Amino acid sequence: MTKAELIDHVHGTLEGVSKKETGEIVQAVFDTLTLAIKNGKRFSYAGFGTFNVKERAARRGRNPRSGKEITIPASKSVGFKAAPTLKGEL
Repeated sequence: MTKAELIDHVHGTLEGVSKKETGEIVQAVFDTLTLAIKNGKRFSYAGFGTFNVKERAARRGRNPRSGKEITIPASKSVGFKAAPTLKGEL
């Protein structure tokens, strides 16, 4: 689903709200979600799941082109764990 499709779907479930306002609401939700993950390193929504920051340690790797050994720096990414309710519906 794309952002435009999400906005269309949400707009179809609301009454008295313009499509532009719906887009602003959806954007506000994602902005708030992003801030929550950045600041608290975790965001949980009951019945849906939990987003959290995962930290990867630096590690050794290999350049596939040259075969030379390289050091891959430490990094952070966002992980998601689905709630049992959501898993049961899939």
